[in-house]
Amino acid sequence: MNLLSNKSARTRIIVSLFLTAIPIRAFAASKLNDILTNITDTFNEIIGILFIIATIAFFWGIIRYLASAGDEKAKKDARNLITWGIIGLAVMASAWGIAEILDAYFLIPFGGIRLGY
Repeated sequence: MNLLSNKSARTRIIVSLFLTAIPIRAFAASKLNDILTNITDTFNEIIGILFIIATIAFFWGIIRYLASAGDEKAKKDARNLITWGIIGLAVMASAWGIAEILDAYFLIPFGGIRLGY
């Protein structure tokens, strides 16, 4: 049985990858600066992981397209995977760009100003 064909198994794999890839943060930080920096770092890590997943999906679609030699359904599925990989890359690039703009606009980590003492 294909492990990724089962929806609950796929969900468990995604959740476990998500939880193991994000380091445990010290949420007991009393300084706003530290909290915002932790949120920014965590968001950047999530975006990086999703970039990797979208890139793998894109290249996997290319490999499947090249290997589908003559099978129209396989070509259609591969094109669909390539399309969703490109969409995923575009969404992740946009999210990363918006996060960087907000980061610069709100001056995280506040240019050395310590808040929350």
